[in-house]
Amino acid sequence: MHDAQGDRDRLAAEEQASLRRVATLVAEGVSPEELFSAVSVEVGELFGVEAVVARYEADGSIIVVVGQTPGIPSATIGTPLEVGHFLASHAVYQTGRPARSDRTGYRDATGPVAGLLRELGTVCTVGAPIKVERRLWGVMVLVSHYEPLPLGTEERVQRFTDLVATAIANAESRARLSVSEARAHALAREQAALQRVATLVAKGTAAGELFAAVAQEVADVFAIPVVGVHRFETDGTFTMMGIAGATEFSVGSRWPVEDDGLAGMILRTGGPAWKDDYATMRGPLGAAVRHDRMVATVGVPIVLETGMWGFMVGAAKPGIPIPPNVEGPLARFTELVATAIANGQARENLAQLADEQAALRRVATLVAHGARPSEVFAMVSNELAGLFGARASVGRFEHDGSATITVGVSEIKPGNAIGTRWPMSDVMASTAVYRTGRSARSDHAGATDVSGLSAENLQLLDHLSTVATPIVVEGRLWGVLALSDESNPLPPETEGRLEKFTELVATAIANADSREELAASRARLVAAGDEARRRIERDLHDGAQQRLVTLSVALRRTEARIPRELDAVRAEVTRVAEGLTTAVEELRDLSRGIHPSILTEAGLSPALKALGRRAAVRVKLDVGFEHRLPDNVEVAAYYSVSEALTNASKHANASHVWVALSLEEGMLVLSIRDDGVGGADAGRGSGLTGLADRIDALGGKLQIDSPRGSGTRIEVQIPIRESFDE
Repeated sequence: MHDAQGDRDRLAAEEQASLRRVATLVAEGVSPEELFSAVSVEVGELFGVEAVVARYEADGSIIVVVGQTPGIPSATIGTPLEVGHFLASHAVYQTGRPARSDRTGYRDATGPVAGLLRELGTVCTVGAPIKVERRLWGVMVLVSHYEPLPLGTEERVQRFTDLVATAIANAESRARLSVSEARAHALAREQAALQRVATLVAKGTAAGELFAAVAQEVADVFAIPVVGVHRFETDGTFTMMGIAGATEFSVGSRWPVEDDGLAGMILRTGGPAWKDDYATMRGPLGAAVRHDRMVATVGVPIVLETGMWGFMVGAAKPGIPIPPNVEGPLARFTELVATAIANGQARENLAQLADEQAALRRVATLVAHGARPSEVFAMVSNELAGLFGARASVGRFEHDGSATITVGVSEIKPGNAIGTRWPMSDVMASTAVYRTGRSARSDHAGATDVSGLSAENLQLLDHLSTVATPIVVEGRLWGVLALSDESNPLPPETEGRLEKFTELVATAIANADSREELAASRARLVAAGDEARRRIERDLHDGAQQRLVTLSVALRRTEARIPRELDAVRAEVTRVAEGLTTAVEELRDLSRGIHPSILTEAGLSPALKALGRRAAVRVKLDVGFEHRLPDNVEVAAYYSVSEALTNASKHANASHVWVALSLEEGMLVLSIRDDGVGGADAGRGSGLTGLADRIDALGGKLQIDSPRGSGTRIEVQIPIRESFDE
């Protein structure tokens, strides 16, 4: 009896010592993992069994081992075990109270856990709940393979689980406190950043500076590698207005809104969007994002009263993700951005509108008074320079698209005077305008080695940001209106503002007085060219050709007087005489090609007949009159037929050409038709281009109908009365 009481006292003392050691660990705030291991060891040694600490999964069907007696064969840390109905842990989950089970419960049970218990010869298990703040968190299980555990074991184990629950509760409290402190710190940083941005907004900070500041604040507060503020344009693109972080994208660059891109998603939904797959995104933007090593992006719209203005985007880089649920905080910054944009637009629009309208009125007044285009070009250039603080110029495209000619400029520098010829180059915005018919931008910084441009032009281009818009006259791309800034990118709205002035420039060019002046100038050039041709032909005919003929006749006389015994000399003279005769014929053909004398002497009908006889194709000529016409009309008609015959024989592989001329209501009507392969195009820089210019200079019209495989038909109309007036 005395020995039994002594054993109980000894066990009670050991239990209290064990509890004190566990309580000390709890008080010291050791990690839950360390505590679970220590408790398992203490309980296992105290009761001489295997001890396991496990956590219930959400539905209680699984327990996960988080602590165990070293060397236990039935489980390892992190092992999930199915909770069978025969286990004490099942009863603990169902009742929330300690429970036990014996071998009769799993004798006939199936499953890996039941099989393991039978294999180990487990006799009894006891489980005690671990409740954390009245919530069933897990269970401590004692496993005996030798004999049933004594009555009262459940209550003794419960003392240890109460300590484990306290440790878990303390750890969770510390974790919640840490999270709360982190959230409070993050919120404080966010509020401070919002206050700084709000201050910038209230001060009316310039848009570019504000966008850069907002992007930097967001990048710093949320630890996002790259942040940008972008604006939607009306042409299906967006412009980067402010950027922070390490990126190859630049402020002022413009990109297309792709349907599968972040911008397209925001436009489509009108709300925030995420994109984490750029591997298959097509187009230049997808390629640029991949090259910049962006792996995911989040975007939040910037909405004004007038609609969606743009969006703010954050981009993740490898190893630096975007924080989750960041859309809400980002939206608070976009609201401030929207307010700043609205305020700035209100202020800027009033001042800008007033200045712009005044400039437009001045230009419109000049156009209405019928000013010469050169005067309009000069005024538009100067007005734009004043509005934007940048150099402005007006350029005219050459007909073949090979260059742009400066016809108006606000600031004359070496290499940029009126009349300067700028060959087309890929670095120039005007080239993009010519190719696309739309406004374009270019940045010429560092342009030092561009083919076709002079050293002065290259020097002028260097460090320039240029915006160019097309000048379209009566549906035809005539030229370009350009602005260039030597130091800063031009504002994104520059294109739209320039277009208002290009309409006035186009009106001035299309003005009737301007068209007549241009037509008269071209007619004078054609007439001067024809007169030069006649003079050259006359000089050849009356000068060199006559002298060669005289020499040929004299040489033949000399040949006849050579004695027969000088056969070698006679043969040599004969060879020279024949060569001289050939030279005379070649000179006569050359003279005829420059300007046929028969046209001057006999008129159009005989000249065309002679032209038909010399042609390489069969020509049927129908001239409905015989009297003479003004020289410039006859020359134009003659070269029209000559060019058509040349094309028919050299390019169209024609065998017949039909030519008909008639006079109809003061017009010379010329029709030329062949049976060749067709496909003639006056716009490709052939001789037909010069012919069209000649006809146009006389106020006439030239039409070409040349379907492939069906021959070519050329219709020419030349006014005769206007020609007589000249």
